[in-house]
Amino acid sequence: MCTVTIIPTGNQNFVLTSNRDEAPNRKALSPRVYEENGVKFMYPKDESSGGTWIGVSDKKRVVCVLNGGFAIHQRKSSYRKSRGLVAKDLMLAEDIVAEIDIYDFKDIEPFTIIIVDWKVNLKFYELIWDGQLAHLTDLPLEPKLWSFSTLYSDEMKKERQDWFKKFKAYNELNAGSLLEFHKTTHIENTDYGVVMNRGFVKTTSVTQVVKIEDQLKMRFESLESQEVSGEVLDFQESVVNE
Repeated sequence: MCTVTIIPTGNQNFVLTSNRDEAPNRKALSPRVYEENGVKFMYPKDESSGGTWIGVSDKKRVVCVLNGGFAIHQRKSSYRKSRGLVAKDLMLAEDIVAEIDIYDFKDIEPFTIIIVDWKVNLKFYELIWDGQLAHLTDLPLEPKLWSFSTLYSDEMKKERQDWFKKFKAYNELNAGSLLEFHKTTHIENTDYGVVMNRGFVKTTSVTQVVKIEDQLKMRFESLESQEVSGEVLDFQESVVNE
């Protein structure tokens, strides 16, 4: 939920990688394929909320959540709905832009959501809910990194952007190299390295989604249990039937 990178790989393919920074006692189930209202989803499930911080559906869409909007906010004691359930709703939507336009975000904690949609052409979107307004941006198809606003100061986020810029300059960007970036970059910096550990909050897992033509592969690595698992959602049937 806290450090995300994305790169396009060709006209319709991409790699999205997410580090989840969370309280160590907040557990998650490994990814699996679920079905709801006739829609297939693939995501790791947050045991507390039943939602997720990253997932893909056969609506040809990936949704990835980071806590916080533009800046640090004052948390309320409770909210109407979990951000992880918002992610599921957006994965279900027929038209993502139209859904965001009518969606009721009131009394949901601020968030940043990265959306990849390829129903027609490959599109990257950034949705920021600041607690008052929803801001949807159509992003260029180019490599990008996000850091969680509520954990990292502007100075920390800038330094992390510099790390990513340097990494891009010296490495070929692909699924393997990005996984390495997410697992090893400034690992000695426990305060704001890409894998961080402040005791009460730490990087608990790394999840990567790779789209190659009609297949999506999700790799999930738990840094707590050292478990590595993977799931595949195949879009071939839906492509053939269109």
